[in-house]
Amino acid sequence: MKRMKYILLAMMTLALLVTAGCDPNNEKGTVNGSSASVSGNGAVSAGSAAVSSADKKEAAKELDIKVYYPDDQGLKLVAVKRTIKTDAAGKYAAAMKSLLTGTKQKGQTTIIPKQAKVKSVKVKGDTAYVDFNQDLVKHFTGGSTGEEMLVGSVVNTLTEFPEIKKVQILIEGNKVETLGGHVDLTMPIERMSSLVK
Repeated sequence: MKRMKYILLAMMTLALLVTAGCDPNNEKGTVNGSSASVSGNGAVSAGSAAVSSADKKEAAKELDIKVYYPDDQGLKLVAVKRTIKTDAAGKYAAAMKSLLTGTKQKGQTTIIPKQAKVKSVKVKGDTAYVDFNQDLVKHFTGGSTGEEMLVGSVVNTLTEFPEIKKVQILIEGNKVETLGGHVDLTMPIERMSSLVK
C-alpha cells in the first residue's frame, strides 16, 4: 500500500515536471516570470516576484541632459549638465523637475520661484506643452529681463531634445498672455538661442 502511494506521488511529480518542460515559452521552469519549485507533496509553488527588479531597472534609464539658468547678471542663460533617471515617456517632465531644483553653481541664479510646480508635460507633434501651477505667476518677482530669462530657461531646456522645436507654457492647463507683462505666451515659443552664453 505504501509502495503504491510512493509510485503515485512520483508519477504526479513527473507529470508536473514534464508539463512544465513542454511549454516552449517556459523553458526555464518559471511561472509568470518567477521561479517555480515542486515540493515533496507534489504542489507547485511560484516565486513572489512577477516582474524582476532587473526589468524595473531597465525601464528607468539614465539620460544626460542640459538645463538652463540665468547668469548672475541676468544677461545670458548658462547650460548645466544633469543626469536624470527616467523612461522615454517621462523624460520631458524629468527634465523640468531637474530644472526646478535650482542651481547652486557659482555665477548662476535660479529664476523660477521655488513654489512653482510642473503639473504635466505633454508633447504634440514638435511642441511641448508645459503646465505649471498658479504659483509660477503668483510668486514671480522679476521684471522684463527676469521674465525673459525664466521663459528662456524652460524653452531652451526642453528644446535640447531634438524632437521638440517649440514650447507652450500653460498655467493650470490654460494659455496665459504673459507671466509678468513682458513676454507673449499666447503662442508656442521656439528655442531662444540668442540668450545662450
